[in-house]
Amino acid sequence: MQAVILVGGEGTRLRPLTSTVPKPVVPLVDRPFIAYMLEWLSRHGVDDVIMSCGFLATAVRNVLGDGSSYGIRLRFVEEPDPRGTAGALKYAEELLDERFLMLNGDVLTDIDLSGQIAQHERTGAVGTLALVPVDDPSAYGLVRLEEDRSVREFVEKPAADQIDTNLISAGAYVLERSILDLIPPGENVSIERQIWPRLIGHGLYAFPDDAYWLDIGTPQRYLQGTFDIIEGKVDTAVRERLGAGYLSVDPGADMGGRVVPPAVVESRVTVAAGAQVGPLVVLGTGVRVGEGSTVERSVVLQGAEIGSRCVLRDCIVAAGARIGDGTHVTGGAVLGEGATIGADNVVTRGARISPGVEIPDGGLRF
Repeated sequence: MQAVILVGGEGTRLRPLTSTVPKPVVPLVDRPFIAYMLEWLSRHGVDDVIMSCGFLATAVRNVLGDGSSYGIRLRFVEEPDPRGTAGALKYAEELLDERFLMLNGDVLTDIDLSGQIAQHERTGAVGTLALVPVDDPSAYGLVRLEEDRSVREFVEKPAADQIDTNLISAGAYVLERSILDLIPPGENVSIERQIWPRLIGHGLYAFPDDAYWLDIGTPQRYLQGTFDIIEGKVDTAVRERLGAGYLSVDPGADMGGRVVPPAVVESRVTVAAGAQVGPLVVLGTGVRVGEGSTVERSVVLQGAEIGSRCVLRDCIVAAGARIGDGTHVTGGAVLGEGATIGADNVVTRGARISPGVEIPDGGLRF
């Protein structure tokens, strides 16, 4: 089976994490974000993946290689200019089989793709959209179905009195190649807004699945995805690594302090005496946590250094950042790669510190 993954965006909502690293390969727990999708596809029999790239495509290719480490064949297509979801698909036309999957590369999910493909075959559909339930569908477009699961109607950004279903499109489609005939070449075309409405009543079906689904497009959702992975709420390969105790501490870590699960602590991490790490924490390779510091509900990426008596809570610290003694980083704050925050600072309320920025001791009380 073949799949096309759309990863053309710049990930602007996730900056500063994506200021220096393309979104598909931003680290998520212990692997590049897009690796979760590649492993999920492989589990459902997909062996040929085409990545439709735009921003920093070479960097994505350098990290992922040819896909052999994921048990797949991985190829890359680079759009010369933004062409929308359908336009990107059309640009990859010469590589596509008679039937293939199309996926939004921003999503972390464990949808039953095998069940979706099987239903697609049974119904003789031209396209089958995976649907998932959400708590608040008002922020999404609703998909209304007939009893046979054919699509009856799309409702964009519904008003309260229009909400009669909580099913939204999950950005995972099984498609027949004939759909490409509906897409004009060389144009910016949305498959959701311009192609799906034309297919209503002409072979467009949906596959509802009560699966895990999260669009990791913001720092808050990045943290939520991290927590859900290490708590085992989504089916990933990380679950086996964590085991029944929801804890993985590399033998090469120097743990002078306390670690509280769920947590992942990578190699060459140093946690000084009196420090506490966890719950809900990921410490990347080579991270240093100073004496008496507390790190909770946070991600600290490779090589970052945290001083003594610091408090990190509900935050993201990118690779190589440095945090001085007594500094608090909380409330959804994000420190970019290589940023330096001096001693006795307060960084909170969703503040985003750009890569390489230096803030002196006591210089910020956000």
